[in-house]
Amino acid sequence: MKKVFSIDVAGRKLEIETGHLAQLANGAVLVRYGETVVLSTATASAEPREGIDFFPLSVDYEEKLYSVGKIPGGFIKREGKPSERAVLTARVIDRQMRPRFPKDLRNDVSIVNMVMSVEQDNSPEFASIMGTVIALCISDIPFNGPIAGVILGLVDGEVIINPNAEQRRKSQMYVTLSADKDKIVMIEAGANEIPEDVMMTAIMKGHEEIKRLIAFVEEIVREVGKEKFSYTSMEVPQDIFNDVAQVCKDELAQAMMNDDKAIRDKNVDEVSKKVHEQLDEKYPEQIQQISEAFYKLQKKIVREKILYEGQRVDGRGLMDLRPLSAEVGLLPRTHGSGLFQRGQTQVLTNVTLGPMGDVQMLDGVDEEETKRYMHHYNFPAFSVGEARPNRGPGRREIGHGALAERALEPVIPSESDFPYAIRLVSEVLMSNGSTSQGSVCASTLALMDAGVPIKEPVAGISSGLVVDEENPDKYVTFIDIQGIEDFFGDMDFKVAGTRNGITAIQVDIKVDGLSYEIIRQAFEITKKGRMTILNDVMLKAISEPRPELSPYAPKVYTTNIDVDKIRDVIGPGGKTINKIIAETGVKIDIEEDGTVYVATSDETAGKKAISIIEGIAGDIEIGQQFTGKVTRIMNFGAFVEFLPGKEGMVHISKLAHSRVNKVEDVVKVGDEIPVKVIEVDKQGRINLSLKDCIEKQ
Repeated sequence: MKKVFSIDVAGRKLEIETGHLAQLANGAVLVRYGETVVLSTATASAEPREGIDFFPLSVDYEEKLYSVGKIPGGFIKREGKPSERAVLTARVIDRQMRPRFPKDLRNDVSIVNMVMSVEQDNSPEFASIMGTVIALCISDIPFNGPIAGVILGLVDGEVIINPNAEQRRKSQMYVTLSADKDKIVMIEAGANEIPEDVMMTAIMKGHEEIKRLIAFVEEIVREVGKEKFSYTSMEVPQDIFNDVAQVCKDELAQAMMNDDKAIRDKNVDEVSKKVHEQLDEKYPEQIQQISEAFYKLQKKIVREKILYEGQRVDGRGLMDLRPLSAEVGLLPRTHGSGLFQRGQTQVLTNVTLGPMGDVQMLDGVDEEETKRYMHHYNFPAFSVGEARPNRGPGRREIGHGALAERALEPVIPSESDFPYAIRLVSEVLMSNGSTSQGSVCASTLALMDAGVPIKEPVAGISSGLVVDEENPDKYVTFIDIQGIEDFFGDMDFKVAGTRNGITAIQVDIKVDGLSYEIIRQAFEITKKGRMTILNDVMLKAISEPRPELSPYAPKVYTTNIDVDKIRDVIGPGGKTINKIIAETGVKIDIEEDGTVYVATSDETAGKKAISIIEGIAGDIEIGQQFTGKVTRIMNFGAFVEFLPGKEGMVHISKLAHSRVNKVEDVVKVGDEIPVKVIEVDKQGRINLSLKDCIEKQ
């Protein structure tokens, strides 16, 4: 039976409709936020998936271009693979929902958000978060809800809940925040060097609005919620875990204490073989659960050493960074390169500069149509010592590249100050935790090596958390987590920023939420960490952007012309502009506002092209001089093309200081000659002179 619930959020109506659409899903709601409409569904398999040791959750966010009245580009004319924005939104939703499911659930759960109508003032991301939460909460799928989420902006020092399109353009940050009544569940942020205390205040204000939304969700659940289904728990039996611990606990603890990931993995594998040799015959039908128990024991050892001994498997203290190093200028023919290493995490970033015609064209549901600054991240198998072929980037690679891009975007110079398209590619060469933040550091180095005048250097670091499962008030935060601490810990709190403040945050958690105090500690220790990285390592490798670009980078020259003259520069069918390109060998891009970009590695060619363009777009004035080509010869004079598409006539009397009997005695078709403008008549015809450009003999 159709039911509708509504609440005011940031001065706009949020409406939830249940019992009407997609009734075969376990839970489904139609969300209307203003004129933004999203259908959110949650579906679970009836039986657990066999042979897996993880919770199989999938989250999709599908942008339908009909939602903004667009027909997809290209030949296919239908939506293809998800856009980068869609992938990132799906990841944001996944990260806040995943910790709320039972850890021993093995039934497939699929969440789908279909964006069906978009009004730019009302975020489909917010609508999808709320739709997902409500669809799960009213369904029979086991889910520890409710939670809720909002978008935060900062305009003129004021925290804005769910900023509209105009406010987003002015905002100094864009933060996606989700929480339950007591704790913060997820933070994803891009910010323009926002101080930690300002960010903390914004989080707390957003949490107050979230509490109001949770009460709204609870009202819906009371009205239409289903009873949660029972499921088969895949928790490791206690007797198997006890036997595994008895066989190898002390030996495993010793094997894991090593700062070299490869050696540690080898040691652990040897202990694992010993466990299976002793227990496989005892539990022939539960061999997989022996492996799960062994994994669980590793987790227990790592957590207990951190929580109660303040000791980490690589011998560091809780606030110690791994060994750091930085280099620049590694590759001679790239436009800029930087290598950053933290322990056994090593990232090489390369910068490529291109003309503005190389900007990325976007085909999505938001207002952004082009992207000038692009950051891509690659994670080859050899970086973790695995032998498998490399394929295209997955969601993780797209997400990590976007996080590094977001971290650096506030310091990228404006188009007017630096008229280049900028592409960064971060190649992960070794991975042992926090490669995304390693990419931030390597990218800053590469940008400065390329001579890009960034406003401030940016560094990134992550902090971890271990909470006592039996006593949640007992916890420890620590800096610079490595891979094993990411797997077995409770939090990966990534923060990137400059000396002035935060530029990006991404938080992954495995517990039910974070208190304000844990977040404050994470901000404090990550700030200290990034200051150390910046001052002690990165700025010693390169203290400021190089004063000049690489000789292999294109030089970009700019000019501005009257928009009414753009058609003259382009010419019929592109004839004029193509002629300039053929003559000078440059690349030309013209913006709608009349800004012209000329890219070339040849300074002389660039200046010549600019001169030609300005000549075409400008008014021809008496006294101007040009070099032109003779195109036609008549009895009374010669016609000269002195600019592409512009001709003037040199009368026979203006060919030389002495008398000329035949035009051909002085010039012939194809000759390049200097000419001076001596008259522009009322009909716009231009008369030129050759003799005024040459000395009288």
